[in-house]
Amino acid sequence: MEVSKAIIPAAGLGTRFLPFTKSVPKEMLPLMNRPAIQYSVEEALNSGINQFAIITSKNKQAISDHFDVSRELEFFLKEHNKSDLISSIDHVIRNAHFNYVRQADPSGLGHAIWLARHMIGKEYFSIFLPDEIILGKPPAIDQLIHIARQEKASVVAVQEVPLEDVSRYGIVEVRKQITPNLFQINNLVEKPDQKNAPSNLALIGRYILSHKIFSSLEDISTNGSSEEIQLTDAITHMLRNNEKVFAYKVRGTRYDIGTPLGWLKATIGSALQDPHYRPALKKFIDELENPELASIRPSEFQNEYTE
Repeated sequence: MEVSKAIIPAAGLGTRFLPFTKSVPKEMLPLMNRPAIQYSVEEALNSGINQFAIITSKNKQAISDHFDVSRELEFFLKEHNKSDLISSIDHVIRNAHFNYVRQADPSGLGHAIWLARHMIGKEYFSIFLPDEIILGKPPAIDQLIHIARQEKASVVAVQEVPLEDVSRYGIVEVRKQITPNLFQINNLVEKPDQKNAPSNLALIGRYILSHKIFSSLEDISTNGSSEEIQLTDAITHMLRNNEKVFAYKVRGTRYDIGTPLGWLKATIGSALQDPHYRPALKKFIDELENPELASIRPSEFQNEYTE
């Protein structure tokens, strides 16, 4: 089973980050020196996926600009011996192929995925929700590809969450546990109350799905009464039509940057994992928590951010 294509839905308004997202897509929120969406693209490339359909909407031009060549910038950096500053995005531009699909109306995640159906064909494909950053090796999506090949079926990434948080997620109802980390799914419940949650296994924004999901999306859009088309409803439709779907607890450090607090946690957490930033950041945090230890000396941080 080859998985070479990815859909990245990036059409949301990002209202939790207003007024910042009035003019800047939430997918361009910075984490270290990269915009959030670049983490998804790099995870895909590191897993053998190089064809991307990015679902966009009005005022999302910054995304396509980021994944495009900038000859003026390249020339400037080369003249100043600083080409290494854009080496990561140069690698992405050289190796990835992008298509952009406009979602004119916010009709749900399922509708966004359905819009890219013509790119996929009769094959398995991946989905990345760019609000979810998963760091680690092997990449989270590569772990799912391995399970999809093993089971010859669709597979979704899950993580155990506290019971008080289940109402924020799509939750898995387990049909059968295969291994400590692998489950066959019986049903999916979107944002259940804590008392009605079938488990605490939550969907976390990575999917390997059969092309049959598009037929399910069409069926629920035709027969449903909801204005929004949900991906979880379409996966449930597949299950009810005798398609096997599995859930896998992926390994890695996960950050949900869909809220300002989540983004702050991701920024601090990822910086603390970076050997370049970790020592100075830890010292800064220690001084904030214990101001009597030392006064903050701005000069120690100035060189990191003013060049």
